[in-house]
Amino acid sequence: MTTQTLAPASAEAGLNLAGKYLTFIIGGESYAIPVLKVREIIRLTNITKVPQMPDYIRGVINLRGKIIPVMDLRLRFGFAAAAASAEQNCIVVVQVKNPAGQPTAMGLVVDAVEEVAQLAMTDIEETPDFGAQVDTEYILGMAKIKGAVKALLDIDKVIGGDTVARMEATSTLTL
Repeated sequence: MTTQTLAPASAEAGLNLAGKYLTFIIGGESYAIPVLKVREIIRLTNITKVPQMPDYIRGVINLRGKIIPVMDLRLRFGFAAAAASAEQNCIVVVQVKNPAGQPTAMGLVVDAVEEVAQLAMTDIEETPDFGAQVDTEYILGMAKIKGAVKALLDIDKVIGGDTVARMEATSTLTL
């Protein structure tokens, strides 16, 4: 009986997650976010530091006259900082929701962008249970793409509403 209830839930989860994803690398591992969250991809540029921010907040950039907060996903995930001169490092500008539910832009520093992949429901599985000590709330599921496994990220949860609110308040005061 349990197997019957899990199979439809898993298929339903895959159906809801099917679509196009931008895949990228952080710390040698592959991740993906829904392409509908991505606004653009830009070269790593000069980032203005903002005081009293968590270490994973690199600061802000001026993108065509708009101040965009920038988060280093390597540091957010607890990986060692990347070499500052890495040629493939770039900023993926995504649209997330602030605590008030309004859309806002955020830049994410990643090691390299791979591709845009179309995922079918059969390519996606539920997030495995890693036990009570591991928080997987920010992982939508796991995808099998070209023989590799990639974590599908819920970027709104990775960034966190409190981080967005803090950066929005700071970015209106700086630059």
